[in-house]
Amino acid sequence: METGNQKPQLTQAELTRRGEKYCAYQERSHQQVRNKLYQLGGNEEEVENIIVHLIHHNFLNEERFTESYVRGKFRMKGWGKVKIRVGLKQHMIEPAMIQRAFNQIDDQEYMTTLRELLERKNAKLKEKNQFKRKAMLVRYASQRGFESKLIYDLLREML
Repeated sequence: METGNQKPQLTQAELTRRGEKYCAYQERSHQQVRNKLYQLGGNEEEVENIIVHLIHHNFLNEERFTESYVRGKFRMKGWGKVKIRVGLKQHMIEPAMIQRAFNQIDDQEYMTTLRELLERKNAKLKEKNQFKRKAMLVRYASQRGFESKLIYDLLREML
């Protein structure tokens, strides 16, 4: 007799189908898929076999995920490399793969994004004191994940 909060046990074939569907919807990290399969009731052996199947059939590709994540977080959300790196580490992505994905970001585009971010924020600030204003801009850009050195260099040039 089943209790109300117990899920029916899925077969490995059903888990595999669910994994394929989950990966087909958008790029996923191995860790995301692993978590999803455990959530669906898979055991360790089943989950690892399904991960191998998904990689073999090109549903799952960690490098493709990493590049997509970096592009999306930088271009769509305006995140800096520090914040993106933290997010990728949470997905258990290797540092070397993160660095390769960062090489796809053009340095000029990165600096332009930071400059535009700082200019927009600066225009919105009502603070008259230049030191407080600069501190607010540094804090804002840091929270967005940009490197302190780049922020200070750019602000020295701007203000």
